[in-house]
Amino acid sequence: MKAAKITKTMTKININEQPGLPPYSDMVWIPGGTFNMGSEDYYPEEAPVHKVSVDDFWMDKYQVTNTQFSEFVSATGYQTVAERKPNPEDYPGAPPENLVAGSLVFQKTNGPVDLRQINLWWNWTPGADWQHPEGPHSHIHKRDRHPVVHIAYEDAMAYAEWAGKVLPTEAEWEFAARGGLDGAIFVWGDEHFPNGVPAANSWQGEFPWQNLEMDGFEGTSPVGSFPANGYGLFDMAGNVWEWTEDWWTQEHTQDVDKPCCIPHNPRGGQIGESFDPAQPQFRIPRKVVKGGSHLCAPNYCLRYRPSARRPQMIDTGTTHIGFRCITRVKNGSVNKQLTNIL
Repeated sequence: MKAAKITKTMTKININEQPGLPPYSDMVWIPGGTFNMGSEDYYPEEAPVHKVSVDDFWMDKYQVTNTQFSEFVSATGYQTVAERKPNPEDYPGAPPENLVAGSLVFQKTNGPVDLRQINLWWNWTPGADWQHPEGPHSHIHKRDRHPVVHIAYEDAMAYAEWAGKVLPTEAEWEFAARGGLDGAIFVWGDEHFPNGVPAANSWQGEFPWQNLEMDGFEGTSPVGSFPANGYGLFDMAGNVWEWTEDWWTQEHTQDVDKPCCIPHNPRGGQIGESFDPAQPQFRIPRKVVKGGSHLCAPNYCLRYRPSARRPQMIDTGTTHIGFRCITRVKNGSVNKQLTNIL
């Protein structure tokens, strides 16, 4: 059934509702509320549109940067999934020469290609990781303020725990991304390019071969390069996809249709339902990622929108996946519970 037309309204933020100063620097207060989650105008996994309510929380103003992740690694000695040699027992039958540390790297094609063949632009690259985003001969010098990439779910969780924070749920993320614009197409409103200017780091041109760089960037951009949304959050559209706590579901859960009650702080699906039915040989669960990236283009992946969502295997990071964190508030104090830890 087609949902009724949604009225777009801007919710004014009452700064007096903040429970004091932010628990950590560069965090923004998100006053909880009820909103229309999802969309029925773009991709089927975003449906149905349904009301959801979330509690108050604090959210990182920016995506986690290379500088911040470097501080975490220096303090803990942490090694990301991309930096570890795969366990042969996890990949039975794989050639030994393929069992090396690495990650997926995007490579622009020479011309138009079949958009169903993602292997034409995604390459498994030995030696690619957060410090070497394009491969072993690349580096992150002069990218201090760029979002960290090649981050698997486990890596994001490890950083969040070290920082005293958690990852957002899908509902928390989408509520925050909308910035008070309930039902708007983009985090800034309904116009694709406000005043003819790109409002996010996305792909302009024909993906995956022609990037017109109207936004000024070929790859990732320094966080905060584009205007903030209504809550003061930057890059909630484009730049890099962001991990959430929720297990992937093919569409929003069916209990949203119950007229008796509005889901409150929903937590997504079950781990057993998150596996990819198209690849039954890979029993690797998937989480929801949100926000789109610099590789999203209207001709292929118009997903730099708040309702957009995609599944991502928890063991895989790429050149366009990063994250940001939140802290939840209960009885006026920071609350780190409700974390969906593996």
